[in-house]
Amino acid sequence: MSIYHNNFSALTKREFTMTKPFIRDLLNEMTLDEKLAQLTQLGPFYWGLNDTVDLTGPFKELNIKPRVIENIGSVLNGIGARNVIELQTRHLQTNRQKIPLLFMADVIHGFRTILPIPLAMGCTFDMEACERFAEIAARESAAAGVHVTFSPMTDLVRDPRWGRVMETPGEDPYLNARVTECMVRGYQGKDLREKGRIAACVKHFAGYGAPEGGREYNTVDVSSGLLREFYLPAYKAAVDAGVAMVMTAFNTVDRIPATGNEQLLRGILREEWGFGGVTIADFNSVNELIPHGAARDGSEAAEKSLAAGVDIEMMSTHYLNNGSDLVEQGKLDAALIDEAVIRVLELKDALGLFENPFKDADPLVDEASEPCEEHLRAARELGAGSVVLLKNDNDALPLKRGMKIGLAGPFATSVRVLGGWAGVEKDSAVSLYKGIFQKNSAGDILTAMTGELGSMLEGIFDVEDQVEEAFNRLKDCDVILAAVGENQQDTGEGGSKTNLHLSANQEKLIWRLKDTGKKVITVVFSGRPLELKPILAASDALLQAWFLGTESGNSLADVLFGDYNPSGRLSMSFPYTVGQIPVYYNAFQTGRPYDPQYPQVRYVTRYLDCPNEPLFCFGYGLSYSRFAYSGFAVEAEADRIHASITVENASERAGKETVQLYIRDVSASVVRPVKELKGFRQLSLAAHEKQVVSFEITRDMLMFYGNDDQPIFEPGEFDIMIGRNSGDLFTQRIWIG
Repeated sequence: MSIYHNNFSALTKREFTMTKPFIRDLLNEMTLDEKLAQLTQLGPFYWGLNDTVDLTGPFKELNIKPRVIENIGSVLNGIGARNVIELQTRHLQTNRQKIPLLFMADVIHGFRTILPIPLAMGCTFDMEACERFAEIAARESAAAGVHVTFSPMTDLVRDPRWGRVMETPGEDPYLNARVTECMVRGYQGKDLREKGRIAACVKHFAGYGAPEGGREYNTVDVSSGLLREFYLPAYKAAVDAGVAMVMTAFNTVDRIPATGNEQLLRGILREEWGFGGVTIADFNSVNELIPHGAARDGSEAAEKSLAAGVDIEMMSTHYLNNGSDLVEQGKLDAALIDEAVIRVLELKDALGLFENPFKDADPLVDEASEPCEEHLRAARELGAGSVVLLKNDNDALPLKRGMKIGLAGPFATSVRVLGGWAGVEKDSAVSLYKGIFQKNSAGDILTAMTGELGSMLEGIFDVEDQVEEAFNRLKDCDVILAAVGENQQDTGEGGSKTNLHLSANQEKLIWRLKDTGKKVITVVFSGRPLELKPILAASDALLQAWFLGTESGNSLADVLFGDYNPSGRLSMSFPYTVGQIPVYYNAFQTGRPYDPQYPQVRYVTRYLDCPNEPLFCFGYGLSYSRFAYSGFAVEAEADRIHASITVENASERAGKETVQLYIRDVSASVVRPVKELKGFRQLSLAAHEKQVVSFEITRDMLMFYGNDDQPIFEPGEFDIMIGRNSGDLFTQRIWIG
């Protein structure tokens, strides 16, 4: 048995005496097969809620006996208050120990009220908003009977070809960590028994956001230093915030699949970080040890996953089918199974399920004919705060009411703008047309070329070319909006792409509309950064709309007409071209850095046909207000270092500015990034108001992981930087000893 398991077993034995007596009694009463069932998660289908369905085939496929269902511990995506109540009632009638089921679901960005995709929420840089986001999702899903959500997804991402960037906060470990801890608090509150609270499950541990080529489920290969510096901090923030559950990733970590990676799960997660909650494999990932080549069969897959520290096997049954034999053959310590069962039972107890197995399941709330008005108002505000204004030449925005507005493109009238993983989708989204109409009822709105963009999965790669019709119909409008983007089904899991351009006819539409001589406002709907350089010059204003959920059209109309002053800042860099990818702000310096003052120098790290930097950098975003920075200063007093700057709203419009702090370690024992985000402050400033923003530089901000995987601080020179985004900064170099 490994050192990780030996150490953890000793710890568990000490903690076993602290386990509630009724949980110890339940464990002692359970047979080994009952324990293994408690560590297995299946879909609701296997409980036969529909009596007309013959379950013989599915049971045979999983090699399990129907009676085993009586002891299964948790259900995947068995949502809906009535279904949950019925299934839980049936289960408690047949389960020998009356142990309630756990109901888990993918509540990624809302349940009934669909909220902005997580990548858009990362762009708010607003931690109160992120916590509110999770609170709303928890309240609605709890009423539908959900006990655990597989969220937040906090995988650090640098490659927008990967479809699941839509589920993450972005490319920066510091921002991801702050968003993650706020979401955990929003879901869980201070007490999981509290009404409207659910357990959070952070995912995917670890490094899932770095697949080679941006291709889903592909190989991940990052060094230990990169893993600890960039990819692990947000997961650690979730653990520190008290997250109830951790989900393993599909990928390998240091050539070992995460679901069978003992050093990762027992070494880092439990021993180093002290995580005492439940771990769960992602869908079928215990079984995937076999095609990975890390296990020869289901028995070895179960042995390695249990030994590594995976408590719950999701949607495969190798624990059930092989666990008893592994114990009898001496290949698996029965104490490992007991440890896992205790953790699962303790989570059920923390949720109050032994006293109230239905928790907050409420058919009246879940099946209400109308959505919650309070949640809709919040969704509208969260959506507006997520929008990023990328360009606004000659004050093309905001729009004025009463204008004759042209509206064209596949997202002009579409309600398919919720984004992937969009809850139960009971209610349609507000279209952009509807949102604008409610603002501009005194004016005219003409539409053209509004045929929707289909999904690549259905073999559809473009919209019908009606560009000339659109030109002729809209040429006399006062202003024209082009609503373009990618199909929401082409984002999310399994949504990897090699081409991030808008489709050819969408680009053609924007350029032809420019020929009208009218201002063209381009609104981009997407779940990832796209290549926007080809349409940048044709757009007087450019708005990154993301997928904003139920209130999408209203949120966008609030921004377009200036009722909400845009405040979003990019949490992921936008490339000039896919050929740059990965392109991100916190890269390492090289031995031959490129100097833009000497563009003809060849033998440096550069492209011949494209800048090194992104088209729009991390932290970038415009406002209808203008903010001026001055008075940057860095002061050292004893062991305390302060950096400050004065920010003035140099315009007639109140607005919100996100002031960002970056630091660079100039010389160290290992190569350091050219800059790292270490803090940010959001200011709401009235017209011509000034405010001094101060940051305290602590030693923790300056530490990094050495080659021995231990955090260290090294005295030396540091660049302290403050500004409006990662590419527009005031800098001062100081010595810190």
